[in-house]
Order: sequence, then structure tokens, then C-alpha cells
Amino acid sequence: MTDLHRFGDEALSAIISADGAELRSLRDPGGQEWLWQAGPEWPRHAPVLFPIVGRLPNDRLRYRGKAHRLTQHGFARDSRFDWVGRDTDGCRLRLADSAATRETFPFSFVLDMEWRVGGGALACTATVTNPGKAPLPFSIGAHPAFAWPLPGAASREGHSLLFPGLDQEVLAARRLTDGLVDAREDIPLKDGTLPVQDSLFERDAIVLPGFPGRRIRFSSGNAALEMEWEGYGDLGLWSKPGAGFLCLEPWCGTAAPLGWDDEFSAKPGITQLEAGQSASFRWSVRLLPAGD
Repeated sequence: MTDLHRFGDEALSAIISADGAELRSLRDPGGQEWLWQAGPEWPRHAPVLFPIVGRLPNDRLRYRGKAHRLTQHGFARDSRFDWVGRDTDGCRLRLADSAATRETFPFSFVLDMEWRVGGGALACTATVTNPGKAPLPFSIGAHPAFAWPLPGAASREGHSLLFPGLDQEVLAARRLTDGLVDAREDIPLKDGTLPVQDSLFERDAIVLPGFPGRRIRFSSGNAALEMEWEGYGDLGLWSKPGAGFLCLEPWCGTAAPLGWDDEFSAKPGITQLEAGQSASFRWSVRLLPAGD
């Protein structure tokens, strides 16, 4: 049976699974569900992306002359985490390297995922530690899928993304070819706002490397949610045309560039921890139901 932890406060409630340390439910005080419920269009909710974000060429990680098979977004999302602690305000889970992970990712690591409610928001902090003697190269990302339409909205039309404090007229996006970062595409903004429509995702995800913002607001005109992050320097936006979700994805790292094929530690955008070091990455979401 799936091991779940339920917690919350007066502003929201959440359910976390030990499978993938994944957020499975996010509800407002009225009981409305704000998280995509893993329908047939996409069978996940909010996977943790580690130790890569996106894809490597031929799903192959090269290290010291040896090739290791590492598939899209890494293995954390399909791994069983151990509970470190659980209480009424949240939980903490841990995944550490093992003989099985070293077959595909030949590095020592500890990944702690902490989920907490407070101040009207749900916060997720990922902490990566290098317990080994060699440097630890990695990427990490969040992939929460929120309901589209938002609760209380009659349809998927009329939704938009607002990037507070972002002083630019276009999003300098990159598109994917065979899962790898390829051509640039400038996506126009109007007063810092992007209308959300299926045509945005006909060519897969929108990849925003080096994204300067740290906040995003997804709104139906009545209801909205606000997401903030720290430590993540890239952003992904993704849906499937016609599907009932929109993924807002803070990343530290992206898929490999098309045409790149080198040692994993030399991958553009990789983060590297020296022995004994740790790094933390945080995102949070606040729900603003219609009428609030």
C-alpha cells in the first residue's frame, strides 16, 4: 500500500507520498483540489527531478570513459524515499545512493525533501548533500502540475501567467528537439503577462534557461495561485494540448543542448558539490481561491 502523509493548516492541506516524495494533493479550505490528479494524459502529480532535469543524449551519462543509462528526469521520481520525520505541519523524506543507483548514476549523494505548511503557503525544500570524496555533479527540479482550469473557473479559457517584477517584453525561450534543448523562440508578453493557451505547448515544453524572475502567478481572473522559489535559476512551463493541467517548474539545470555529448560533469548548467558540501533549493505555493 502506498505510504502517505496528510497534513495542513487553516489555509491548505496536502498529501505527500513516500513514492518519489511526491505531492499528491493540494486542497484549499473549501476542499477544492488544485493539483492535477494523474489522469490518462499524464500519470503523475508533482515529480521530483533528480539527478538530472530533462534528457541526456541517447539517455547516456558519460563518466570516466564509461556510459551509464540514465533516463529523462532521473530516478528520484520513481524511488521509494525513507521517512525522516512526520508531524501535523509537514514531513521530511530521504533518498541516498545505493548499489542500484550507482549503476546508473555513479556518485554518492543524499537527497532530503522537506514539505511544510505555514504562513498561508506550502513550501518544499530540497537539500542535496555530497557524503563522498569525489565531486557530485547534478541537476534538480520541481515539476508540480496544477489544475487547468483552476478551481471555480468554468473553462480553460481566460487563464494567464503573470511574472511580477519581470521587466521585459518577451520570454527568451528555448524549444526541445527529441527532448534536447534546441532553437530559441521569443514569446511575447503583454504588460508582463502571458495568456495560457494550448498553442504554447504544441512544440512541447517552454524552457527558460537563466530565468531572472523568482515569482509567477497563475490566474483565471478570479482564482489564482502564486509560486516563489530560491536556488533555482531556470524555469520550465509545460502542458499537453487539451489536458487539464499546467506545470510550473523551477529548475536548477535543463536538458542537454542538441549536439552536445561529453562528460556529465561538463554538461552546461550542471551544479557541482565538493565533498561534504550541501545545497538547498526551495519553492512555495500560495492558493488564492475565488472570492478571497
